[in-house]
Amino acid sequence: MRFISNKGVTDPSLNLALEEYILRSLPNSDDYLLFYINEPSIIIGKNQNTVEEINAQYVKQNKLHVVRRLSGGGAVYHDLGNLNFSFIMKDDGQSFHNFKKFTEPVVRALRELGVAAELSGRNDLQVGERKISGNAQFSTKGKMFSHGTLLFDSEIENVVSALKVNAEKYVSKSTKSIRSRVANISEFLQAPMTVEQFRQRLLQSIFEGSDEIPYYELTEQDWANVQKLADERYRSWEWNYGHSPSFNVQQKKRIEGAGTFDIRLQVEEGIIVDAVIYGDFFGRGDSHEVAGQLIGARYEATALKQLLEHIDLPYYFGPVTKEEWLALLL
Repeated sequence: MRFISNKGVTDPSLNLALEEYILRSLPNSDDYLLFYINEPSIIIGKNQNTVEEINAQYVKQNKLHVVRRLSGGGAVYHDLGNLNFSFIMKDDGQSFHNFKKFTEPVVRALRELGVAAELSGRNDLQVGERKISGNAQFSTKGKMFSHGTLLFDSEIENVVSALKVNAEKYVSKSTKSIRSRVANISEFLQAPMTVEQFRQRLLQSIFEGSDEIPYYELTEQDWANVQKLADERYRSWEWNYGHSPSFNVQQKKRIEGAGTFDIRLQVEEGIIVDAVIYGDFFGRGDSHEVAGQLIGARYEATALKQLLEHIDLPYYFGPVTKEEWLALLL
């Protein structure tokens, strides 16, 4: 594995473009590790409806970046007290959804610092009952990345203000439940350190104390390509917000182990004429492909059940059954 420096960039559009460029363009002969810190921003999961995840007034007043990432999962708040890591490598067919594999080096590093972290639930790192990290994954053409955010010394109150609360994810529907559930790693350290010192300790631990950490140096042309990708994708309204079609049927439900699904259909004279699938689920496939297959189908149980028989739902949405998905549609 080789480490790639992002040269201290804090622009989230550029950092996400760098991550994608490494995934798609660098040689398959190596695995890569990337760290980055973003200035205040909201990073939207690939399958989410941006306008329903953010507090638009707060975003405007505080001039936050809003950027959509390639991976699934939920919206997260980033700031300069938040360290992000990304493992980028071949997809061996067994690692997608295996968050333990990619969080173990991070957990080990945290425990070396006296932080009793552990993987909890689907994709979180926690200390006791308090969340310090969320993780997500993306796979394409035989390669994948597994990335996560580490709340080191973040302004957690801004998380509450910047994001709209999905009440289904919390037992209590109050924003207070978020604040009590989330914690900064700095709260658990035996001795204070800066986020840069933390980053260095994490790096050394992942490379098992090596004094000579193997680097991959990006060329000027690499950086030019990253900048182009940032401009064309991660700074575009079409990617970050996109168009939300009109609809007259909406079904929203959380499926244990898979995530929250928000299905919206435009049904005319009993036929689905438009469809969109939102949520914080993880899947290898593009959910737009499933939405496209729904268009033209009769909106009734028998027709939809027959349609689902030919769709590999776990490939697109993780651990869901056809029965659970049919219940989402009707």
